[in-house]
Amino acid sequence: MMNSSSVTEFLLLAFADTHELQLLHFALLLGIYLAALLGNGLILSAVACHHRLHTPMYFFLLNLALLDLGCISTTLPKAMANALWDTRAISYQGCAAQVFLLVFLVGAEYSLLTVMAYDRYVAICKPLHYRSLLGSRACAQMAAAAWGSSFLNAVLHTANTFSLPLCQGNVVDQFFCEIPQILKLSCSDTYLREVGALVFSFSLAFGCFVFIVLSYVQIFRTVLRIPSEQGWHKAFSTCLPHLVVVSLFLSTVMFASLKPPSISSPSVDLVVSFQYSVLPPAVNPLIYSMRNKELKEALRILLQYSGFQ
Repeated sequence: MMNSSSVTEFLLLAFADTHELQLLHFALLLGIYLAALLGNGLILSAVACHHRLHTPMYFFLLNLALLDLGCISTTLPKAMANALWDTRAISYQGCAAQVFLLVFLVGAEYSLLTVMAYDRYVAICKPLHYRSLLGSRACAQMAAAAWGSSFLNAVLHTANTFSLPLCQGNVVDQFFCEIPQILKLSCSDTYLREVGALVFSFSLAFGCFVFIVLSYVQIFRTVLRIPSEQGWHKAFSTCLPHLVVVSLFLSTVMFASLKPPSISSPSVDLVVSFQYSVLPPAVNPLIYSMRNKELKEALRILLQYSGFQ
């Protein structure tokens, strides 16, 4: 029997049973992490340095790249260190920091994707009002609201979770600390308070989901009224990357949250959590740059200037 005051560290889920396989996982995670750093770093540099990309859409994309860097840096470095040194331990304070940063960054990313849906809606459905509705001040305020509201939400959930008494050991069935796994270690009925907070957060998230869906319904209705095929192509090319990123983000998070208990196991939970915490930050830069000529051109100029080509 343990209580929260006696827990000084948690034991995370190992990727493999042998040190040789742990080293293999370390190499794989390192490759993914470096690719994510490179991709998001290039987007940050291109948007910051290229004057033609100083528009609302790319301003939000810059924020998204920052959040992706933060999200993947919250989970992978510790997982890589544990795999390299063949250990499972994370300190109590480190676990709390992971929970806070992950809730903050994932929440801010979802809020930002909602704002980006509004940006695409205004650009396609109300193009004449685009500059007035999405000026630099309005964009800064929407981005600040996404970051600020997610920060307060993360403070609430982290404080609630780590104020609970723990008596079910200190083994976390995940390769990073997350709220559902910490709640499993609680021995108090007060965990219902955190469950209530989670339900409230999911309600807000569902509201954002409805807003995104309605925005795209209006976008598709407007695009279908465009007479030229070139207009169709241009409209879809600006919306498709955002739609793919939103679909990837929501599908992985929803499956992680709503998967039936019958298929739940440490190995399945590990794969699912890897998909929502690591996969989106790693592939988002590729999705946004694949069909975006302006971003490709900015990246080409940036690489030429840096002496890589």
